[in-house]
Amino acid sequence: MKKLFGTDGIRGIANREPITAEVIFHIGRAGAYLFKDEVDPKILIGRDTRISGDMLEAALIAGICSAGVDVLRAGIAPTPVVAYLTRAYHANCGIVISASHNPFDHNGIKYIRGDGFKFSDSEEEEIERIYFENHSKDEWPTKKNIGRVKELPEATDRYIDYIKNTLPPKFTLKGYKIVLDCANGASFIIAPRVFKELGAEIITINDKPSGTNINFNCGSTHPAFLREVVLRQQADLGLAYDGDADRVIVVNEKGNIVDGDQIMAICALNLVKKDRLPNNTVVTTLMSNVGFDKAIEKAGGKVIRTNIGDRYVLEMMKKVKTVLGGEQSGHIIFSQYSTTGDGLLTSLQLMKVLREEEKPLSNLASVMEKYPQIILNYEIKDKERFFKNVCIKKFIKEIEEELDGKGRIFVRASGTEPLIRILLEGEDKNKLEKISQNLREVIKKEDI
Repeated sequence: MKKLFGTDGIRGIANREPITAEVIFHIGRAGAYLFKDEVDPKILIGRDTRISGDMLEAALIAGICSAGVDVLRAGIAPTPVVAYLTRAYHANCGIVISASHNPFDHNGIKYIRGDGFKFSDSEEEEIERIYFENHSKDEWPTKKNIGRVKELPEATDRYIDYIKNTLPPKFTLKGYKIVLDCANGASFIIAPRVFKELGAEIITINDKPSGTNINFNCGSTHPAFLREVVLRQQADLGLAYDGDADRVIVVNEKGNIVDGDQIMAICALNLVKKDRLPNNTVVTTLMSNVGFDKAIEKAGGKVIRTNIGDRYVLEMMKKVKTVLGGEQSGHIIFSQYSTTGDGLLTSLQLMKVLREEEKPLSNLASVMEKYPQIILNYEIKDKERFFKNVCIKKFIKEIEEELDGKGRIFVRASGTEPLIRILLEGEDKNKLEKISQNLREVIKKEDI
């Protein structure tokens, strides 16, 4: 059983185990150990803008180089950029230093294979085995066998050229006014460049990272200020990324949120219309709104749901041989172009549909009627005790019976934070609010 890796790499509070310089140094060595016998092995590293990124990057580079493996340093780069560059530079693997949408004091690392896909559970477990069993204890090369670091100043240009080439020839965003919320994260340089080069008029907010303001009241998890700016500037839309820019949430011209479900619905229906969605199938997770299923099914398509997490979405996409999948959070995968969720790529694919349809975003988003949802997050001391608690289990069972046929409750433990996440969905929002209030009281009373 894995001890360090969660659902999306290793995460925690920076300078507390396991996100310490010492642990990350040895995790770097353990990862490098996998490739030590390859010809000219190299690992590509990118990071977001967190204050702890300097420390962890230095530790990771030192660990990798001490094992005799070279490092390609991409600097501040979104997760999908690292995935693309890992393939483009033929690196043995890539590593992203980021805690995605989490607060600035958190950080983490996630491994990406040479083909651009995230490491599987078994591959992460192999790194843990090497780490815990100290297999690299005798691997201390000297002289010319110590690893070197190569900077990649042209990396951003290479990625921008790539995603622009996913668009039709001579595609332009001239005439569009777009607000970009970079979450003070890894997209703060690259996102404005992409949209400027495509001819859009842009207003950029939250693009001055200090190391401590990443995701703070901004980005895909806090789009309220973006909404204000879109309305004030009378923009066509606003795009909000998270800290590592692997997801995007949109605000339409009326100030309404367009989430990942709606973005997928817009893009999926456009592909169905052009007969370019294999098997007319799209993959999403258990968190997606039931309105998404209804919109796709009405157009003759099919929705397949998986467990929470982009890796499970991607696995299912491969299995059913489709090219579009994602999550309500805005983590969307266009597998014909990318191996992971990519907020920038998703933005461009959405803009391509807007240009083709020649309709405002509010009109396109109306193809999906969203059922009322309430999402509750509870900070829990002991997740296992929560799921074993008799009173909580009994109350959840009663909710399931009450909502039967007209809604659902879905409970899960966060794989990246000490939280229990609960989704309530149904036809009657007032009823959901009453249920959520009662549920809060039960959980509070149990004091878990």
